Amino acid sequence: MDHALDAATLPPGATYIPEFLSREEEAIKDQLDAGEWSNALKRRVLHFGYLYDYRARAVLADAYLGKLPPWLETFAERLVTRGYFVDLPDQVIANEYLPGQGISAHVDCAPCFDDTIISISLLSQCEMNFRERSSSRSLAVLLHPHSGILLKGVSQYDWTHEIPARKSDVVDDTKVNRGRRISLTFRKVIQATGKPL
Repeated sequence: MDHALDAATLPPGATYIPEFLSREEEAIKDQLDAGEWSNALKRRVLHFGYLYDYRARAVLADAYLGKLPPWLETFAERLVTRGYFVDLPDQVIANEYLPGQGISAHVDCAPCFDDTIISISLLSQCEMNFRERSSSRSLAVLLHPHSGILLKGVSQYDWTHEIPARKSDVVDDTKVNRGRRISLTFRKVIQATGKPL
């Protein structure tokens, strides 16, 4: 694996966004913890805007949960203002990763969402791995707290991304233990069950 634990080497169309959130803004974890986390997966998740059905791998027609809460809409608007999204994201999934938890290699649902996704990291660092689907090429980047990773076009559809399920990462030849991490993934829903919303 090309083991680049910085933003210098990313798949085409991917952008690393350092310090997207301030340390003070990381307090939104309290808003998240006040919600009802779902334990349906190996990790806990919260959905906002629309529910994503993991079994169907789709946004079903009855998936609308309501507008994003103001504290998330603030970040959605910032993503548009800074030019990362053209249209306002209307779906957010919060994923909680405890040390040893991860998410397997995947590509986000192409018919469900537009071609841009951004994941914001809270609380702890972790490594994200990318694998090109048409070759054996792989890359890695360290996602720091408060940072974001943008996947658009080729990086979203032609590369898988994953968080390896482990308790630590190696950074500059040093083992760094993971803590509790929360990611906020922003997307724009364009279809539900194959039909326009």
